[in-house]
Amino acid sequence: MKALRPSHVAAAALGGSLLLAFAAVLGLSWGASTIGLGDVIRALFYDDAPAATADIVLRIRLPRVVLGALVGACLATAGALFQALLRNPLADPYVLGVSGGAALGGVAAIALGGGFGLVAAASPVFAFAGALAVTALLFALGSGHGRLASTHLLLTGVVFNAFASALIVFMASMAGLVEATQIFVWLIGHLAGARAAVLPWLALFTALGLLGALSQGRALNLLTLGEETAAQLGVSAERARRRVLLSGSLLVGAAVSVSGLIGFVGLIVPHALRLTLGSDHRLLLPSAALVGASFLVVCDALARSALPGRELPVGAITALVGGPIFLWLLRRQALRGWLT
Repeated sequence: MKALRPSHVAAAALGGSLLLAFAAVLGLSWGASTIGLGDVIRALFYDDAPAATADIVLRIRLPRVVLGALVGACLATAGALFQALLRNPLADPYVLGVSGGAALGGVAAIALGGGFGLVAAASPVFAFAGALAVTALLFALGSGHGRLASTHLLLTGVVFNAFASALIVFMASMAGLVEATQIFVWLIGHLAGARAAVLPWLALFTALGLLGALSQGRALNLLTLGEETAAQLGVSAERARRRVLLSGSLLVGAAVSVSGLIGFVGLIVPHALRLTLGSDHRLLLPSAALVGASFLVVCDALARSALPGRELPVGAITALVGGPIFLWLLRRQALRGWLT
């Protein structure tokens, strides 16, 4: 394993931070009413901005930008983890059904939780449990002859997504009007319901998941060389898998619990970064968090400003971008004979 140069780390961190700052400016500026950069700065750092502008920037758009950044970081990092763990560039939490499992758990909390306070506290826990259960199911059903078969994983994810969708529709039909509306928002993937009270919970789950993910960067690098080589270098493959599984499930559960099903972020971002930065997960994982955060913030800004007077779900924007890329990756894998 090559040594990671401090200059590479510094360049990636600086580039990712600048990209996130640029995305945040777009997120604070774009929307139903465009706000200039000067007014955004005045609202954030000074007290002389117009009251209406300050209200829009601080109370409406800033929580939404923070929410989008946290969710994007979670999904992109989880995608990088699953791709490394399964050795498959098509391994995305949405495609594999992990997001569907998290959504099913979160919807169960909404439908059965009752009051808002209980739902807010229980949704991340239920979503995490759902994501973990589906990931374990993928390992159980996708394993064959000592390895994880890509075709089995993809088919299992497709089947489970259909099964989870049916259960979600059933629970939505049995829930009350308020709960059914919340469930519908989950299904389309939306950041419009950003609330400052939810952000500390999401930040806590995100921090725990990211710490768990970053701690496995070296182990994931060694596992790409083979389990025997990794064991000789002091890495337990089974222990590393469990930790990656828990970290990825926690990240997906945290993201889905507040935003619903937002697809393809975990597919596009890690794959693009792997092409540009290489496959060193010590650099790839933190870069995925920064770029994933930036990507979703920009997508949400586009969703708010693409149609005058209307707002698109951010999940629709990510699907429009990610769908063609997924088909291209799938076709390329098939041509190379990777699908077995």
